[in-house]
Amino acid sequence: MSLTRNAEATAARTADSRWLELLARAGFIGYGIVHLLFGWLALQIAFGNSSDDGDQSGALRTLAAQPMGKFVVIAIAVGMVAMAIWQALEAAVGHRTERGNDRLKERIFSAARTIIYLWLAWTAWKVFSNANSDSASQQEEMTARLMESTGGRWLVGLAGLALAGLGVGMVIYGVKKKFMKRLKTGEMNARTTKLARRLGLAGYAARGTAFGVTGLLVVLAAVNYDPEKARGLDAALRTLRDQSFGPILLTLVALGIAAFGLYCFLQSRYRKV
Repeated sequence: MSLTRNAEATAARTADSRWLELLARAGFIGYGIVHLLFGWLALQIAFGNSSDDGDQSGALRTLAAQPMGKFVVIAIAVGMVAMAIWQALEAAVGHRTERGNDRLKERIFSAARTIIYLWLAWTAWKVFSNANSDSASQQEEMTARLMESTGGRWLVGLAGLALAGLGVGMVIYGVKKKFMKRLKTGEMNARTTKLARRLGLAGYAARGTAFGVTGLLVVLAAVNYDPEKARGLDAALRTLRDQSFGPILLTLVALGIAAFGLYCFLQSRYRKV
């Protein structure tokens, strides 16, 4: 028991690190930049002008191609690692203001965010080092390998359902404006609070839509034994585009993703870290 308490105390002291807080806040700025570029790529897909994948890896490659872009990419990687450490600590000993199942759910969400931030940091490193960072093709290849194994199609299908559920959860999270409790609203004026609500609502709804469609495509890939459908967010955006009124719908999603990018800039200042 004492070992557990000592571990929690060490984690708590780490979580209170001023440097970790500053790096995590800087990470939100990098996360915002990635989503602004992600939204731009989605807009290009809506009008058939995209030259790269419509996902975070494509956004990072677009950024790396700019003057001094690789230095920004590696800075984003550092920020993502800091955010991953912060969320890992939250998963381990955080969310103490919550009780019972609410705290358990928040810790699970923090663990999921840890994985997302680590994946984005790894993707940024691969872009920086000129390694293969085409996540759409990598996801397709991984899905194909999984479906060749015993029970692999079931695993792919369950992963797709989980991803679709995550998308639905994001939409609900945004519509109910639950993200506002993570902000220091006491330090925000009325205008900033209103802006945060609007950007957060649009951002989470758009991201949830993209993740939900991605999950459904993964399920279809498993059912139809078609790994090409499992190309992540890029495939989801292109599927949206190909529907009736698809370009209009995808334009709205692209604007929502960009709104989330702007919301990340607000989080860098007002997020409770």
